[in-house]
Amino acid sequence: MTPPLSLVDMLRRQAQSRPDARALVFSSGKPEVEPELSYGGLQAQAATLARRIAAETRPGDRALLIFPSGLEFVVAYFACLMAGVIAVPLMPPRRNATQDASAAIMADCTPRIALSPAGEGEDPRGTLRQRLADAGIRHLTVALSPDAADDAPDRAVAGDDLAFLQYTSGSTSTPKGVMVSHGNLVANLEMMRQRFGNHAGSTHVSWIPLYHDLGLILNLLQPLYVGATCVLMMPSGFMHRPLNWLRNIARFRAEVAAAPNFAYHLCVDRFRPDQMEGIDLSCWTLAVNGAEPVRAATMARFAETFAPYGFDARTLHPTYGLAEATLVVSSAPRGSGVSVREVSAKALQDRRIAPPENDRDRQAIVGCGPAMPGVTLAIVDPQTLRRAQPGVIGEIWVGGASVAGGYWHRPEESEATFRARIAGEEGAGAFLRTGDLGHLDPDGELFIAGRVKDVLIIRGVNHYPQDIEATVADAHPALRRDYGAVFAVIAEDGTEQVVLVQEVERTQRHAFVEAEVFAAVRAAVVNNHEVALAKIVLIRPGTIPKTTSGKIQRGRTRQQWLDGTLEVWDSRSAEPALPAV
Repeated sequence: MTPPLSLVDMLRRQAQSRPDARALVFSSGKPEVEPELSYGGLQAQAATLARRIAAETRPGDRALLIFPSGLEFVVAYFACLMAGVIAVPLMPPRRNATQDASAAIMADCTPRIALSPAGEGEDPRGTLRQRLADAGIRHLTVALSPDAADDAPDRAVAGDDLAFLQYTSGSTSTPKGVMVSHGNLVANLEMMRQRFGNHAGSTHVSWIPLYHDLGLILNLLQPLYVGATCVLMMPSGFMHRPLNWLRNIARFRAEVAAAPNFAYHLCVDRFRPDQMEGIDLSCWTLAVNGAEPVRAATMARFAETFAPYGFDARTLHPTYGLAEATLVVSSAPRGSGVSVREVSAKALQDRRIAPPENDRDRQAIVGCGPAMPGVTLAIVDPQTLRRAQPGVIGEIWVGGASVAGGYWHRPEESEATFRARIAGEEGAGAFLRTGDLGHLDPDGELFIAGRVKDVLIIRGVNHYPQDIEATVADAHPALRRDYGAVFAVIAEDGTEQVVLVQEVERTQRHAFVEAEVFAAVRAAVVNNHEVALAKIVLIRPGTIPKTTSGKIQRGRTRQQWLDGTLEVWDSRSAEPALPAV
């Protein structure tokens, strides 16, 4: 297979070679209402909208895409590419959310137009229209055209042209637009095809929002790249009834579905035998787990729970990636299963990989496979910028054709992040500094250990927040897994103290005693990490700051706690307060 020159070329090839093959299905939860588009239909719909966009823009202009998951988003995305316009997928603004980043994104990328679904019901209070009007952005509404024709505007698209800006915000930073070119996308999609073995029969099922890079690139663009079918679900449908995801995988005989770790945990947590009757998951051969820390215990529980329904544990597929590298950086071949190593927890605190000294010193870490084809990985000391010695945890650096060009209008940050050099290896070329800590084993498999900026140093010992957060989630059923943040603050006496902010599980919020939760959490953290929590803050479900890719924003959570703006649970117990900071 000769890779296409651009995503426009990719869709054109599919529309010409298999125009009647089903490209997209939107599963609304009602089998009788499931709109779909063939490859020829998607090409024609996108070309028709591209002519409208071309009349309002010049090549290189930015266009906001503000859609729920659905066919209209996909049409609008490809229409922008055909018109030579840079797409900017955006989370639909929330009416009352304090975490809404849309204003900052609009100010950063200065879009000429914004696209959203047609129909008053999509913006009942005029929130979106008012924001766009205030920013002077032309607003176009999108509906599928009954008279669509394959007559795209005459605008040339090259591999080094920008396809879209993937906005990402780290734990401490404001949103930054990763400049992803057509060439970056084609390179990463081809890597996935080779490593995963995807083909025209590899139907994907996805509930991940399409402004999320995992939802957009792996779950949507990858099946379109190989000529397969993509089945889209609403994210809210999954959150309310997670087993519907599995039901659709079985019904559409899907091979591929990807989601963050919490989704696999949620399926186990909401498992009901009566809701799984007649479901056969033997078709599912690639269950990608990415976008947040992968938990060995979650994978084991998922495999055990759904084995009676045809699920093979070798289907589980931990993967590492980030927006700055387009998406996937490392992953094992399909069918490899979960690679788990037991290492010394004590050595991990010292940024080393070593065998456990005894049973209490054991900690499981999950492998995320070797580098993708064409990707180079290096483990580098983040202070000296020299390559780390074998067995030493360092910062993960990435090289390859899928590494993006930098951050939109941020030349200094782009130079520091995307064009790093390993000290003493001038001929090694430029690398992307990921900010993630990891280790490469002798076979080249990557293991993730945390974030450079999130490491806690307590009494001279390194602790990774995600390890403590995982311990907290296991300490009591009232706590939501992957919805906690651990960070440090400096108290009035100058000592560093550790704070936990943790969401309460929706299904348990009326059935727990807070004093019992506090006691269980403190005991678990002390026993497993020898860390004393100075403060435990319980907050309402759905309120902890996360990035669009689902990662906890620990720095932002810390600032909200200091500012007193967290939506704290109505505490009725005598949890002692931390000294003022």
